[in-house]
Amino acid sequence: MEGSLLEPTLYMVKGIAILDNDGNRILAKYYDKNVFPTAKEQRAFEKNLFNKTHRANAEIIMLDGLTCVYRSNVDLFFYVMGSSHENELILMSVLNCLYDSVSQILRKNVEKRAVLDSLDIVMLAMDEICDGGIIIDADSNSVVSRVALRNDDIPLGEQTVAQVTNAVHSIFW
Repeated sequence: MEGSLLEPTLYMVKGIAILDNDGNRILAKYYDKNVFPTAKEQRAFEKNLFNKTHRANAEIIMLDGLTCVYRSNVDLFFYVMGSSHENELILMSVLNCLYDSVSQILRKNVEKRAVLDSLDIVMLAMDEICDGGIIIDADSNSVVSRVALRNDDIPLGEQTVAQVTNAVHSIFW
């Protein structure tokens, strides 16, 4: 009875993590200090999460009272964690935004080496998507535009019409 009377909250995301193909942390942020108060507990959870998901062909898992959505690519695993009663579709939209933003930042070269080389921009993108567990943005195009990726860094074929128009406008006017 008590579980059905949960108060609505904006604090939907408990954590976001990017792990390599050995389960080691590349980047992780935890927003609820009650869930994993220490780095040791966070790393233990990450190891357990990786062990449960690295061979699975799924997108979601319930682990330690958390709903975890995940996605893998080449040698990286992207995770978004929420409470057990959280809407999986909302968590998946955050995950897709994170992955698509990283993909655009790295020019579709989503690999461990490229993420480590651009870790500062990837961290900014993660901060633009979620702040303190509150989802700020789930649109990868707006996230990429706000992390100060200059238009001349994006190949012309991948720019939007508005980006090209602004670039041309700034040159001639």
